[in-house]
This record gives sequence, structure tokens and C-alpha cells, in this order.
Amino acid sequence: QVQLVESGGGLVQAGGSLRLSCAASGSIFGINAMGWYRQAPGKQRELVATLISSSGSTDYADSVKGRFTISRDNAKNTVYLQMNTLKPEDTAVYYCRVYNRFFKSVDFWGQGTQVTVSS
Repeated sequence: QVQLVESGGGLVQAGGSLRLSCAASGSIFGINAMGWYRQAPGKQRELVATLISSSGSTDYADSVKGRFTISRDNAKNTVYLQMNTLKPEDTAVYYCRVYNRFFKSVDFWGQGTQVTVSS
């Protein structure tokens, strides 16, 4: 099992920045990818950003490209989401996910952290 603890959410004005953190503990062997997702009220959960461990390659939703950056600190077993130039439409609960790209049974989610962007 893997435990994920998210932090860094909060209330920010439009144009501001936040950095989300997701600290992993437990049996992290076998994790080879990580991502951030978000779910706004009344909407489905959507992918925000992903990072592949082996290559370091990243991918982003079109809506956040150029504003958000996913990164990791292997020594701290932590994945980050730096969010800049925030917009009211970025308001959502943000979830961290760590998983194995090839074994679907290895798939863990954080509890979510609220991000609210005021106009």
C-alpha cells in the first residue's frame, strides 16, 4: 500500500500562484508514473498533468500548459504541482495520483486538496 498526503491548497486571487505537494510513503516500489487531477463542482475529474518517472517526460492539459509545472523530489518521495497565473476556472479539488503504467492494480490516489481562485 501507498499513502499519499497532499498539501498546499487554499484561496488565492486570480493571477496568483500556489504549489501543491504530495508526499508518498509505504510500498512505493513499482510506482513509475505520477499525476495531478482535478474535479470542479458538477464536473468530471480531469487530468491536469502527468510525469513519467523513467524519462522525466511530462504532459499537460491544454488548459494549464504554460502555467502549471509538475515535478518531483525523489529524495523526499514527493511530487509537486506549481500553479502560476491562476484563473477562477482553475477552482477545483486537486488530487494526486501515483501508479504503475503497466500494472493497473498499482494505482493510488490522495485525499484531495481544495484550490479556490477568486476573481
